[in-house]
Amino acid sequence: MRLFVGLGNPGAQYAGNRHNIGFMAVDRIAGDHHFSPWRAKFKGQTAEGRLGPEKVILLKPETYMNLSGDAVQAAVQFYKLTPADVTVFHDELDLAPGKCRLKSGGGHAGHNGLRSIHQHLGPDYQRVRLGIGHPGHKDRVSGYVLSDFAKADRDWLDDLLRGLSDGAADLARGEGAKFLNAVALRVAPARNGPPAEAPAPAPKSAAPPPEPAEDPRSALQKLADRFR
Repeated sequence: MRLFVGLGNPGAQYAGNRHNIGFMAVDRIAGDHHFSPWRAKFKGQTAEGRLGPEKVILLKPETYMNLSGDAVQAAVQFYKLTPADVTVFHDELDLAPGKCRLKSGGGHAGHNGLRSIHQHLGPDYQRVRLGIGHPGHKDRVSGYVLSDFAKADRDWLDDLLRGLSDGAADLARGEGAKFLNAVALRVAPARNGPPAEAPAPAPKSAAPPPEPAEDPRSALQKLADRFR
């Protein structure tokens, strides 16, 4: 069994926030792969289903971001899982918008949701880092992550969420490279073959031969010139 955790804040006022991209990711997986309806459990919302042969529990903690670890620990203890069975989807300031990276272990880089999970599980769980870009200065970070995605972000965000769903079964099987490839095919699809070559220009037709100049001599002069 695998536990996929999407991080975010509960409530309609936060639903479109950059900080809630983790919620968006597991919502997309649940919808595309016909998981059970969401229900309240483990201080959050859960849905159950299968990704390929793997049984997967999806979890959206409703403890607010700073206490995400409370909900994750409750689910881990109930299902007798280890940190290695847990994958967390979260926003990542240090990645460009639309980028996706996979990481196991390491620090929390100041992310409040990850910090809380570290306190309960330690660092040895897997993270799917979802790039949202950086506002440019640390003083602007809080307002940036707690504001909605802009209209200009909608296309890449939709492509990214589709890619996460496409590769979800690979992720559940532990095939990280295949998962990242599925995401990349949505975010930066390969071209269908080499670009077509421009047609060669038509050859220029040969210039017509110049017309002979008109002879100014009279008929009598021409006759006289023949017998000289």
